[in-house]
Amino acid sequence: MENNYNHIRLTSAEMGKLWVTYTGNTMAKCVLRYYLQHIDDKDIKKVVKNALNLSEKLVNKIKDIFIQENFPIPIGFTDQDVNLGAPRLFSDEFYLHYLKYTSKAGMSIYSIAIPIMTREDIRDFFIKMFNSAVNLLNEVNKILIAKGYYEKSPQIPTPDKVDFIKKQKYLNGFFGDIRSLHALEISHLHDNIENNVTSKCLLIGFSQVSQTEKVKKFFLRGKELTNKHIEASTQQLHKDNLPSLPLLDDLVSTSTYTPFSDKLMLWHKIDMFSMKIRSYANAISLNGRRDLGAMYVRFLKDIGLYVEDGTNIMIKNGWMEQPPEAVDRKELAMNKE
Repeated sequence: MENNYNHIRLTSAEMGKLWVTYTGNTMAKCVLRYYLQHIDDKDIKKVVKNALNLSEKLVNKIKDIFIQENFPIPIGFTDQDVNLGAPRLFSDEFYLHYLKYTSKAGMSIYSIAIPIMTREDIRDFFIKMFNSAVNLLNEVNKILIAKGYYEKSPQIPTPDKVDFIKKQKYLNGFFGDIRSLHALEISHLHDNIENNVTSKCLLIGFSQVSQTEKVKKFFLRGKELTNKHIEASTQQLHKDNLPSLPLLDDLVSTSTYTPFSDKLMLWHKIDMFSMKIRSYANAISLNGRRDLGAMYVRFLKDIGLYVEDGTNIMIKNGWMEQPPEAVDRKELAMNKE
């Protein structure tokens, strides 16, 4: 990428989004390189290779930007955080569900970044990355459908006319006449269950191979928390006789030999749970029933506490790299000689 913007400093938004994208994709490189050691299906192997190439390309371009801007290059994750010789931990099918989950996360980061980028070169970069994530997701979905792994959102009747909401009871959820779920509520329940069954599968695998007891307990707690959210969301669909999604727990092998450092696995799960915060918030914004709104608020509280506890473990172990931050003027003044 040619840089004709040497006279324009990076804004805080540009620093932050480039920093987190770089760090996340150094992690993705480690994970995807390991996945490639254990794939039998040629179609799945191709899409995992494409995902790895995308992460490598992204990391290299951001590194170039950082060098041009004299910005310290984050450590992120390196060869020290992955053991490519470790036995298989997940089945081929899981890789597709994993890539769908992470592609959605990437699209969320890039789409939020695009409108707040000031420099045209940085904005164009995120537009290209967003389009690449969309193309990867399309490729993953095509393979999921072709192999019979894709779970469609539930079917509902096509409306026979345009109508308007006439009574406030439309918002009921706990008492009285409770209406059926509308299409947007169903869509987000389905999407959040899909995210959670993938997240739970990863948590099961990580809990089997984590090397420290505290991190293992953290993953096991995350598995139970995720399962609770799956059950609550599934119950909402079942009340209206709508189908939910199957679990992916059986896609984890019995291996207990770790392919990743505890630092990588812990950071990965904190990042994935942070994505759940965005997903639940989106669901609340398009929800119309009080009971569903209250359910998502409980979910957000659960996730917030869990992410905080995971972050504390990262900090205690010296694993949490500090993102760029504003100047602490008070501290600066106190340290003046």
